[in-house]
Amino acid sequence: MKKLSKRCLSLWGKKKVENGQPLWLPLVAHLTDTQKVINFLYNQWLSQGQQEFLTQNLTDEEIHKLIKFLGFTHDIGKATPAFQTKESYDRAQTLDNDIIENLIRNGFSKLDQLELSSRNMSPHNRAGEALLLEFQVPDTVAALIGGHHGKPETGSPSDDLTINTSNYYQSDQDETLKQPWKQVQRELFDYALVSSGYSDVSEIPTITQPEAVILEGLLITADWLASSEYTRNGRELFPLISLEQSWADLDMERRFTKAMHNWLLNGTWQPQKINKMTDPYQERWGFNARPVQKVATKAIGETIDPEMIIVEAPMGLGKTELALVAAEQLAYLCKEDGVFIGLPTQATSNAMFNRVDQWIEKLAEKQKENFPIKLMHSKAQFNKVYKQLPDAENVDTAGAVTINSWFSGKKSILTKFTVGTIDNLLSMALKQRHLFLKHLGFSGKVVIIDEVHAYDTYMSQYLLKAITWLGAYHVPLVILSATLPQEKRQELIKAYLGGKYGKKYKRNFKGPADWEKTQAYPLLSILDNGQLKQFSDFPGQSDQKQQKLQVTRLNLADEELIDHVLDKINGGGVAGIIVNTVKRAQALAKVLEQKGTKYFVLHSAFLAAERSKQEERLQQAIGKNAVRPKKLVVIGTQVLEQSLDIDFDVLYTDIAPMDLLLQRAGRLHRHNIKRPKLLATPQLFVMGINCLGDYGKASQSIYQQYLLLKTDYFLKNQITLPNDISDLVQKVYDAETDAEINGIQTYKADFDNYNDTKKNSAGDFQIGRPMKKSIHAWLDRKQGNVDKDEQKANAAVRDIQETIEVVLIKHTSQGDFLLDGRKLDAVPDYEIAEQVIRLPAALTTYPKETEQIINELENRTKPYHDNWNNSVWLNGTLVLPLDDKLSAKVGKWNIQYSKKLGLSYTKGDDHE
Repeated sequence: MKKLSKRCLSLWGKKKVENGQPLWLPLVAHLTDTQKVINFLYNQWLSQGQQEFLTQNLTDEEIHKLIKFLGFTHDIGKATPAFQTKESYDRAQTLDNDIIENLIRNGFSKLDQLELSSRNMSPHNRAGEALLLEFQVPDTVAALIGGHHGKPETGSPSDDLTINTSNYYQSDQDETLKQPWKQVQRELFDYALVSSGYSDVSEIPTITQPEAVILEGLLITADWLASSEYTRNGRELFPLISLEQSWADLDMERRFTKAMHNWLLNGTWQPQKINKMTDPYQERWGFNARPVQKVATKAIGETIDPEMIIVEAPMGLGKTELALVAAEQLAYLCKEDGVFIGLPTQATSNAMFNRVDQWIEKLAEKQKENFPIKLMHSKAQFNKVYKQLPDAENVDTAGAVTINSWFSGKKSILTKFTVGTIDNLLSMALKQRHLFLKHLGFSGKVVIIDEVHAYDTYMSQYLLKAITWLGAYHVPLVILSATLPQEKRQELIKAYLGGKYGKKYKRNFKGPADWEKTQAYPLLSILDNGQLKQFSDFPGQSDQKQQKLQVTRLNLADEELIDHVLDKINGGGVAGIIVNTVKRAQALAKVLEQKGTKYFVLHSAFLAAERSKQEERLQQAIGKNAVRPKKLVVIGTQVLEQSLDIDFDVLYTDIAPMDLLLQRAGRLHRHNIKRPKLLATPQLFVMGINCLGDYGKASQSIYQQYLLLKTDYFLKNQITLPNDISDLVQKVYDAETDAEINGIQTYKADFDNYNDTKKNSAGDFQIGRPMKKSIHAWLDRKQGNVDKDEQKANAAVRDIQETIEVVLIKHTSQGDFLLDGRKLDAVPDYEIAEQVIRLPAALTTYPKETEQIINELENRTKPYHDNWNNSVWLNGTLVLPLDDKLSAKVGKWNIQYSKKLGLSYTKGDDHE
């Protein structure tokens, strides 16, 4: 291969001063590092399924050439005077001058005299794309260079060479000054072609948008890795060199090999085929496969090209275990090497994480490899099990589940095994900087979506778009629900088919004649090679317990309601009260407090650490195999309806849409245990029904009146679970049943308008469907900023108002304390960070009021800032100091915290 000129080797790619020593890295070294890394990532780190996706339109040789080419040319835009004359990040003038002098010595004359007024118009990623277009590289490939900092150009930047010529060539007119830049740019480009295996630029292929998205994600990952100097524990990756050293002093192969050895700290999961002769459930969890599980395992094992599995089955049937066995099967069949499990809330994610961690540990032990896991939500650092997992850098033995700290922040989804809130998957459809990394991470996994019924119209638009892209990447998908409307089932299937096959799927699709309207339950739907198979015959399922629930409508004032509850458990028992708002939960708890009965409250308005402990205590008290208290009342909000494996002897619930109401009912007599004599028959009391169509402002502000009305209308006085689940859910969500209800048209019109509005607003920040064009403008949006943090992105995909997060402390004349009494300056930073809570959304309804509250909180934080600004846990944290009575005034709001009730608020001088 032709040697690069000294002029070309004098170009810098990175520079800084560290511990007083000037450091740099020749541009060609960084380009070579990145070329080697991206090639390694493709061959050793991507799943075989991802490799096969990228080679569906290209040969293996073609994709290898293209990947190497991208790796080497990604920063070719740095070979311009606009970049080479940039100040170092830390404004080290001596270092900058030394580098400029070196460039001048190597033929870039008068560079120290250059002044560029439009330097910022040609950042090196845009310049790189413009140069590749000048060299006749196809625009679908060149666009990846323009987008490798996370956001593609809106359109082709080829005219930037003409408009801002001096940014590229030092001068608009002087050929003497221009020529050296043209020479090194051509030299690097030719070197890129040869080192990648091309003999001519015409051999570079055109690629589709989905292929480009994955390749962009791979390029960004390779660039970030090749730009990482050390691991968190100081292991060497790609360090800079002293200014006295040059390209000739670098052993590039040894440098690369050492870096990869220090970075690749985990093994690769190699899924095995499930043995037909044994019971995987008995092997993994010690129980025999239940009828639905048995049929699902057999049916998945017989698929040709499995795409989507939808499991509709009752609560407590073992859907989680079914999904994990299915993940093993699908990973083997589709050649994937990771799993993502998405759940509605942080609480359900935490509960699922503990189970998945144990499952992965068995996989790791069996393969004698260490596997990485990531808990993906904003309070993951407070999860006890997650905190105790070892860092991959500190594990010498094989067969462990570990945390790899390199995969943090936007790189988190690249961890092979991930559990987290559904926001992570929904944001796959959100126009957000570095979205390519999300797509890369998801494209190599089996994706499991739990509690799919829990997502409203707005969130469902993001979910469907995400599923469309999963289909484009041929990602196997498992969807779980106890209560799935048939219309949503249709949408999920069509979204996946549309992503994988485009509109032509309609011509080739085959399914059972009644697949769109079937109300069979339990129901297993398997999409296999574009064909839908459905299973509703599960031998032995009829032997499963049928539970008859007595349903009573109840409309009592708070005091009378609590008396009713206490009367029900007079002879002992555990009563659950699930209400639709935190305020109502707190109001009922205050009434109960006066009665002297043991009670428990769970909702979102507790300190993060305290809520985790509350969930744990609740599971220990009334979970599976718990030693149950003689008498207990549990009051909670919607957090009690999702995934917590708890059991009530009697249940009271506010009215909610039928699918969610049945989810709540699934917590009633859930386990096979001995009950108090008076509660031997499960009883469900439904509250908040004033009359048909009137369900109170609070419930109607959360749920659509149309759905509440239909739920009220079709709710029978006796329900048989699980037999009645599908029938009741379909009646509520099927528009054809509207004819049975007089006067429903107005409610339906409001419901349709609401849905249309939500669908339209959900489209504001959404990416488009997979296309065959370039990624130009793929992430363009007119407004909003969801790049800064997780909260902004989550608010965007959930259509929720952003709120303010604070650390609560107690400030008294004796000093500062945590709410549990420990002195603040004696507590580690990470424990202080656990005292975090979100202020109620009511406080931040109006922008001016929000700004005032933030200013107030910033002023109150100032006394703590000096101690916290260098803390990784506390930097940027806002503090809300409470007085001796755990209260404070913020703006016009009175804030009160109670260890039993959580955070409450009143306006002005009004107190509850």
